[in-house]
Amino acid sequence: MRREQSLYSGAPGIALRHSADAQAGRGGWEAVHEWVTAMVRHPVNADPDTCGLFEGAPAVAYALHLADRPSYAPALETLDRHIVAMTRLRLRAAHRRIDREEFPRLREYDLISGLTGLGVYLLTRGGHDTLLLEILCYLVRLTEAVTADHDLLPGWWTGDGPELRPSVEWPDGHCNLGLAHGICGPLAFMAICMRRGLTVPGQARAIRYICTTLDQWCLGTGDRPWWPETLSRREWKTRVPRRNGPGRPSWCYGTPGIARARQLAALALGNAPLQHHAEAALVACVTDERQLSRLTDASLCHGWAGLVRTVQRTAADAGPGSTLGELLPGLHARMRDHLEQSGLHRSAPRAAGLMEGAAGIHLTPLDTVGAAPISRWDACLLLCG
Repeated sequence: MRREQSLYSGAPGIALRHSADAQAGRGGWEAVHEWVTAMVRHPVNADPDTCGLFEGAPAVAYALHLADRPSYAPALETLDRHIVAMTRLRLRAAHRRIDREEFPRLREYDLISGLTGLGVYLLTRGGHDTLLLEILCYLVRLTEAVTADHDLLPGWWTGDGPELRPSVEWPDGHCNLGLAHGICGPLAFMAICMRRGLTVPGQARAIRYICTTLDQWCLGTGDRPWWPETLSRREWKTRVPRRNGPGRPSWCYGTPGIARARQLAALALGNAPLQHHAEAALVACVTDERQLSRLTDASLCHGWAGLVRTVQRTAADAGPGSTLGELLPGLHARMRDHLEQSGLHRSAPRAAGLMEGAAGIHLTPLDTVGAAPISRWDACLLLCG
């Protein structure tokens, strides 16, 4: 994996930061071009087996598209042809896997590496509705229940462990509920597409089925709901979770990302009770000091920046009576305090990336506190609906 073509930790994410600054008049385009040059210093990786939204051609193209510079148009057209070809190859492979009644790998469908992430790029780029409908048809198939050893499992049950590969500690695989690698990525993506008029037969049913599964695994008390990050086969069969309390309140795996995906689903379906529950769950999460104490860094992936941006996007779409917007100034202040204490505002270039470094932290508070976010750089996080 070439770091210069990684949206997660390399040049594309840093270029994204400088593009947002240049577009807002806070910086010049020279810095953007410097990082774009770094992205393409070597041939761009277009291998279908190793590329995804956060790596290789889609990551480079995402950064170029968000920069919105005419000089990048020829490169984008070339990259688009490769991305369309790899998406079709991966769709064919996924349908063959479903026909064989095998479990998927996480990277087949997830946001970071899979078809959901490729769909996010194509939706953000525009002009690929036919291929997007094919991705939606696949995601509908992904939600169809399967039987394995007399157990009825969701179609997204993976043979991988949470580390994204088969694991002796997870011999029967697992069910992943998170936004980054789990079923909430496809849920949010299908909901966003539905809100934009892109629908296929079974899409609404698939969204409802995922939401029903999340309802079944909504734990905690009525006013403090939370979801487990992952479920083993034993947990699935016994309906008894290993965890006795919520984990880290992160974008990637935690209650914030799940709540935003459920809110987007509710908005797509016009389901006011589901929307209210999702927003109330996020309020409960960000007002619970026990959960907030689990945040140990300021990063976008699993730290304060990710929490703040998720709340900001959810608050912008919240229904009447929601207090999420009122909580934002305090959350921004908590993130700033953490940065001051940790010194991350002085991060070296090696920690400059989007998801765990300074670029994501820098991008998060650029919009006015309490106002609807303006920039759409976070489309790659499935936050802007």
